[in-house]
Amino acid sequence: MTRDLIGTTVGITGASSGIGAATARALVAEGASVVLGARRVDRLDDLASELGSSAAIVEMDVRIPADSQRLVEEAIGRFGRLDALVVNAGVGAYGGIMDLSDEQIKEMIDTNVSGTLWPIRAAVPGFVEAGGGDIVIVASVAGLRGAGDEAVYAATKFAQVGLAGGLDRELRESGIRVSTICPGGTATEFAMGAGRTPDMPGLADMMSADDVAAAVATVLMQPRSMRTLLWSMRSIHEDD
Repeated sequence: MTRDLIGTTVGITGASSGIGAATARALVAEGASVVLGARRVDRLDDLASELGSSAAIVEMDVRIPADSQRLVEEAIGRFGRLDALVVNAGVGAYGGIMDLSDEQIKEMIDTNVSGTLWPIRAAVPGFVEAGGGDIVIVASVAGLRGAGDEAVYAATKFAQVGLAGGLDRELRESGIRVSTICPGGTATEFAMGAGRTPDMPGLADMMSADDVAAAVATVLMQPRSMRTLLWSMRSIHEDD
């Protein structure tokens, strides 16, 4: 039997668009309050206006440790608790190892790897004190298999999957569940202008952000007596 999310508070990074915004909508629909973190504060304002009193916003950069701490503090200050963290912020660029710029490589590593670690480090002490919590990392199928023209991106996603596996072993006895969601191609703004274009073939056949958000909600609503370690999903139209 699933449990409801009424009265819970969930922090979401990368919440200004795509999977993050869709996850916020899905969780509020299930009764949760959400703290939305991202750099594009105008997008956050629009989403918070849509979601009403169940949403708070934090202008943040996941590459900065203090910003992750502010996300946690906003959850406690606004809603009195933080029950779960959805680590969703990420960037990508497609190209061979010698085709990417130094700046593109650094941004992927700093955002996808360091930007996963800092929010988790900010949230874990409170989860331990509360006797439990949820960490959901939105990674990618690229973290399960390498592919040409995305080796660096895949490396950052493999890092997320490895981190989640280690954290499950480290934190489970404290009642903290660590889950990894690994979507295949998803039709969002992701990598637009860095390997994707709005008219690229196959975009219409990809999963939607709502599909991935439903998976995040499902993981959070499962009974506390069980945990999902890794959930990989793809569009029915996507090849291996």
